[in-house]
Order: sequence, then structure tokens, then C-alpha cells
Amino acid sequence: MAFHAAAPAFPGLASGARLRSNDAASLRMFPTRRPTIVALPTCYPIRRHRGCIKAVSGNSDPLETSDSSLIVCFGEMLIDFVPTVSGLSLAEAPAFKKAPGGAPANVAVGIARLGGSSAFIGKVGDDEFGYLLANILKENNVNSQGMRFDPGARTALAFVTLRSDGEREFMFYRNPSADMLLEVAELDLDIITKAKIFHYGSISLITEPCKSAHIAAAKAAKEAGVLLSYDPNLRLPLWPSAESARDGILSIWDTADIIKISEEEISFLTKGEDPYDDAVVRKLFHPNLKLLLVTEGPNGCRYYSKDFSGRVSGLKVEQVDTTGAGDAFVAGILSQLASDISLLQDEQWLREALKFANACGALTVMERGAIPALPTREAVLSALVNMVA
Repeated sequence: MAFHAAAPAFPGLASGARLRSNDAASLRMFPTRRPTIVALPTCYPIRRHRGCIKAVSGNSDPLETSDSSLIVCFGEMLIDFVPTVSGLSLAEAPAFKKAPGGAPANVAVGIARLGGSSAFIGKVGDDEFGYLLANILKENNVNSQGMRFDPGARTALAFVTLRSDGEREFMFYRNPSADMLLEVAELDLDIITKAKIFHYGSISLITEPCKSAHIAAAKAAKEAGVLLSYDPNLRLPLWPSAESARDGILSIWDTADIIKISEEEISFLTKGEDPYDDAVVRKLFHPNLKLLLVTEGPNGCRYYSKDFSGRVSGLKVEQVDTTGAGDAFVAGILSQLASDISLLQDEQWLREALKFANACGALTVMERGAIPALPTREAVLSALVNMVA
């Protein structure tokens, strides 16, 4: 039995919601294909806009020239506090390193670090942390014109416990945080509909009004022919219950063109079935899906399409902190697909792209924090040459 979405593809928006439309070379790692040359997004000053704060450009139409390789990432951006010593509880940690994070924002920065074109859409607080995060996007050449600042809510915080093996446990401070309060009317539909890929997670589905904004943004992207990329990024402590998390994640499952999940998420979504069994994974493959990716940490990843499937080994590295590794992997594969979407039909080249994505994830676990650890394209290519798979 297939595990498909229990709700319609795009459920109704909240009452009263309104829609409003307002790479350096992106080089491929494959020398036999001609790279696409696109301009990096510029940075935008900030000004107030209808009760929130909006990042805008001096040009009234900053996307007048469509960027055919643009990847728009939608969702949360926050501050991670990571212990300086692994293997201790939050109470025992002697100190914490402040690091920008939030899965969709990590992906946006990861893509830009790799030389791609990316944008972030989401909401942070009108506070010191919010402006810190906005500046980090700009410093990393991520288009931030879709970012909003809420004067009545704080930027989300997450304290992360690093176990001795580098794996994480989370304590979130949200209740509510600004990312939960993004409204449909605050969406920049121009940038969404001009993207090549629209990427998102499931945390933005947990509460209103952000849930309606998420659904409206994905609907606009789908209708414009933009590829939808979905990483559920399960964070059970943020959901009211395990059942609501499972239902929420699956409610938009069938609309995605590309889905990335972990072994743990397979077990969760299938209620305990074996994540290493291809037949179990295939239950999650819906009829319109183009690519399903399963990350396996240091062991690499598996890939499934309608026509082929396989496994690509990871790189052997010294693991310090796994925060952001999955997001780095997503940034790696999406940056390659944005450059050449035909990879979805070519298994040989898809495998090469997944080697690149695996290397992105491997390099990220060698440092603490998510965004600070995301690699450049040059570092990834060097790792592929010098490290052992």
C-alpha cells in the first residue's frame, strides 16, 4: 500500500488570506557539459512594509531578467546554540557557539556557497538576531528580498545537544517565533514563480498563518511550472503529536517533484518498517515523483526514480557535528539539478551529481554549526579528489 497524502494537493487557505504578486558562473562539476552563466543576486537594503519589515532592492523590478537557475528556499531561519563540548547535556555544557541555522536557510546559503543562485523566503524577528541573519544571507549572496521582519515576535532559537557521536538533540524556543507568523499577503510571488526550483520543509506546516503561506507559495510555484523540492526535516518536539507530524508531512507529499528523506524519517512515516528495504521505500514513491533520495549519513545515499535506483557511497571524514549535513547534501544536488535538470533522466550523470552532494554533506560535519560549516564548490571538488570514498 502506497503512503500518499491524505489531504488534497493544495488544501484551502485560511479564511481571508490574499495572494499578491509583486555566479559568478554557476559552474557544473562535469567538464563535458557546457556551464550556464547567470548573475549572482544582489544584496538589498531593508525598510518597513505594512507592519513588518521587507528587504527590497533599489530597482522596482529586481527580477525583470529571469534567472533560469534560481532556487528559492522557503521556511524558517533561526539561531542555533551549539555546545563547545560534545557529549554533554545542555545543563552540563560549559559554553555554546552561536550559529545561524534553519534548514531552508541552510540550503539557500549552501547553494550560494557552491556558486549557484538562491533566494530565501521567510520571517524573522525585528531584533538583533533577525538582522544578524539577514546580514548573513547578504554576505553569502543569497537574495533576501522575500525576507520579512516581525516587530511583535522574536527570532527563533534552538539549543542543540551534541552527543559523543556528533548526533543532535534539540530544545526550541518558539512560542510563537517570527517564522511561524509569515502571512500569505507577505509572500513575494514574483521571485517564487521565476524560480527553477522551489524548496521547502515541513516545519512551516505546523501552525497558522505560516501553513497557509507555505501552501499558497507552493501552489503558485507549481502553477508556474517550477519544480518542487521537499525535505520533511522531521522535528518531533515542534509538533503537537507524532500522529499530527506524520499527517502533516504526508499532506503535501504528492505535490513534490523531488523528495529527500533520512532513514529515520522512513521508519517514522511507515510506522516502523525497515528503511533499508527497497520495497518499503517504494511505498513512499508517488506517481508524479521524479526523484526520491534517502540519506544514510556517512554511508552516502540511495536514489529512486521511475526508471532506475541505486546507492552512492559517502566520503570518510572525521565527524564533529552533524548539524546541517542533510541541508548541505540538498544544496549540492539542487545546485546541480538547477544547472541541468536532464540529470533526472540520466543515471550516470545523476550518480556524479550525488557524489558531489555527498561530499557537501561530509565536509559540513567536520565543523560545528550549520551555515558556518557549509563548503564552497572548490572545497567540494578538492575533497572528491583527495578523500577516500
